[in-house]
Amino acid sequence: MAETMQFDLVSPERSLMSGSVTSVQIPGADGDMTAMPNHAPVITTLRPGILKVEGESGTTEYVVTGGFAELGEGLSVLAERALPKADVTTEVLTGLVDEAKAALETVKANNGAVDDAAKLVADMIAVGNEIGVSVS
Repeated sequence: MAETMQFDLVSPERSLMSGSVTSVQIPGADGDMTAMPNHAPVITTLRPGILKVEGESGTTEYVVTGGFAELGEGLSVLAERALPKADVTTEVLTGLVDEAKAALETVKANNGAVDDAAKLVADMIAVGNEIGVSVS
Protein backbone atom coordinates (compact mmCIF):
# COMPACT_ATOMS: atom_id res chain seq x y z
CA MET A 1 0.00 0.00 0.00
CA ALA A 2 1.40 3.39 -1.01
CA GLU A 3 2.04 6.06 1.58
CA THR A 4 -0.78 8.62 1.77
CA MET A 5 -1.48 12.11 3.09
CA GLN A 6 -4.66 13.96 3.99
CA PHE A 7 -5.99 16.16 1.17
CA ASP A 8 -8.75 18.74 1.31
CA LEU A 9 -10.05 20.76 -1.64
CA VAL A 10 -12.49 23.55 -0.82
CA SER A 11 -13.96 26.50 -2.67
CA PRO A 12 -16.23 29.23 -1.30
CA GLU A 13 -19.25 27.25 -2.55
CA ARG A 14 -18.42 23.81 -1.14
CA SER A 15 -15.97 21.15 -0.09
CA LEU A 16 -15.10 19.13 -3.19
CA MET A 17 -12.86 16.45 -1.75
CA SER A 18 -11.46 15.30 1.56
CA GLY A 19 -9.52 12.08 1.98
CA SER A 20 -6.24 10.21 1.80
CA VAL A 21 -4.27 10.57 -1.43
CA THR A 22 -0.87 9.48 -2.72
CA SER A 23 -0.07 12.67 -4.72
CA VAL A 24 -1.56 15.89 -6.04
CA GLN A 25 -0.33 17.80 -9.09
CA ILE A 26 -0.82 21.51 -8.40
CA PRO A 27 -0.96 24.28 -11.04
CA GLY A 28 1.20 26.71 -9.06
CA ALA A 29 1.61 30.33 -10.06
CA ASP A 30 5.39 29.81 -10.16
CA GLY A 31 5.14 26.48 -11.95
CA ASP A 32 3.47 23.13 -11.56
CA MET A 33 4.43 20.99 -8.61
CA THR A 34 3.58 17.55 -7.28
CA ALA A 35 2.81 17.23 -3.58
CA MET A 36 3.45 13.85 -1.98
CA PRO A 37 3.55 12.55 1.59
CA ASN A 38 6.50 13.91 3.60
CA HIS A 39 6.96 16.85 1.19
CA ALA A 40 8.65 19.89 2.68
CA PRO A 41 6.13 22.44 3.98
CA VAL A 42 5.21 25.09 1.43
CA ILE A 43 2.50 27.60 0.63
CA THR A 44 1.90 28.56 -3.00
CA THR A 45 -0.64 30.47 -5.02
CA LEU A 46 -2.54 28.72 -7.78
CA ARG A 47 -3.00 29.76 -11.37
CA PRO A 48 -5.93 28.55 -13.45
CA GLY A 49 -5.28 24.95 -14.37
CA ILE A 50 -5.93 21.29 -13.70
CA LEU A 51 -5.47 19.86 -10.22
CA LYS A 52 -4.79 16.11 -10.52
CA VAL A 53 -5.39 13.99 -7.45
CA GLU A 54 -3.97 10.45 -7.29
CA GLY A 55 -5.48 8.08 -4.77
CA GLU A 56 -6.01 4.41 -4.14
CA SER A 57 -9.03 4.44 -6.49
CA GLY A 58 -7.33 6.27 -9.37
CA THR A 59 -7.03 9.84 -10.63
CA THR A 60 -9.55 12.61 -10.11
CA GLU A 61 -9.16 15.95 -11.89
CA TYR A 62 -10.51 19.38 -11.02
CA VAL A 63 -10.40 22.69 -12.87
CA VAL A 64 -9.31 25.50 -10.54
CA THR A 65 -9.27 29.21 -11.33
CA GLY A 66 -6.81 30.31 -8.65
CA GLY A 67 -6.37 30.23 -4.91
CA PHE A 68 -3.80 28.87 -2.48
CA ALA A 69 -2.28 25.53 -1.54
CA GLU A 70 -0.78 24.83 1.87
CA LEU A 71 1.33 21.73 2.25
CA GLY A 72 2.35 20.63 5.74
CA GLU A 73 1.42 17.31 7.31
CA GLY A 74 -1.35 17.20 4.71
CA LEU A 75 -2.39 19.33 1.75
CA SER A 76 -5.16 21.93 1.82
CA VAL A 77 -6.19 23.67 -1.38
CA LEU A 78 -8.37 26.75 -1.03
CA ALA A 79 -9.57 27.44 -4.55
CA GLU A 80 -11.23 30.63 -5.78
CA ARG A 81 -13.38 28.34 -7.87
CA ALA A 82 -13.07 24.59 -8.40
CA LEU A 83 -15.11 22.22 -10.52
CA PRO A 84 -14.76 18.54 -11.32
CA LYS A 85 -13.22 18.37 -14.79
CA ALA A 86 -16.20 16.36 -16.05
CA ASP A 87 -18.52 19.27 -15.16
CA VAL A 88 -16.64 21.80 -17.32
CA THR A 89 -18.65 22.16 -20.51
CA THR A 90 -18.22 24.68 -23.30
CA GLU A 91 -20.90 26.84 -21.66
CA VAL A 92 -19.20 26.74 -18.24
CA LEU A 93 -15.78 27.53 -19.70
CA THR A 94 -17.23 30.32 -21.85
CA GLY A 95 -18.68 31.86 -18.69
CA LEU A 96 -15.32 31.69 -16.92
CA VAL A 97 -13.51 33.22 -19.90
CA ASP A 98 -16.17 35.96 -20.19
CA GLU A 99 -15.69 36.81 -16.48
CA ALA A 100 -11.94 37.03 -17.01
CA LYS A 101 -12.42 39.26 -20.07
CA ALA A 102 -14.78 41.53 -18.10
CA ALA A 103 -12.16 41.83 -15.36
CA LEU A 104 -9.58 42.77 -17.98
CA GLU A 105 -11.85 45.47 -19.40
CA THR A 106 -12.44 46.86 -15.90
CA VAL A 107 -8.70 47.05 -15.27
CA LYS A 108 -8.17 48.78 -18.62
CA ALA A 109 -10.97 51.29 -17.93
CA ASN A 110 -9.35 52.16 -14.59
CA ASN A 111 -5.88 52.54 -16.17
CA GLY A 112 -4.61 49.64 -14.07
CA ALA A 113 -1.87 47.16 -14.81
CA VAL A 114 -3.37 44.78 -17.35
CA ASP A 115 -0.73 42.03 -17.26
CA ASP A 116 -2.36 39.90 -14.55
CA ALA A 117 -5.86 40.30 -15.99
CA ALA A 118 -4.68 39.46 -19.51
CA LYS A 119 -2.83 36.41 -18.19
CA LEU A 120 -6.01 35.22 -16.47
CA VAL A 121 -7.85 35.30 -19.82
CA ALA A 122 -5.03 33.41 -21.53
CA ASP A 123 -4.81 30.86 -18.70
CA MET A 124 -8.57 30.16 -18.80
CA ILE A 125 -8.42 29.59 -22.56
CA ALA A 126 -5.38 27.31 -22.06
CA VAL A 127 -7.32 25.26 -19.47
CA GLY A 128 -10.03 24.71 -22.08
CA ASN A 129 -7.47 23.61 -24.63
CA GLU A 130 -5.92 21.20 -22.10
CA ILE A 131 -9.22 19.51 -21.31
CA GLY A 132 -10.52 19.55 -24.88
CA VAL A 133 -13.18 22.24 -24.42
CA SER A 134 -12.78 25.20 -26.74
CA VAL A 135 -14.15 28.70 -26.53
CA SER A 136 -14.20 31.38 -29.16
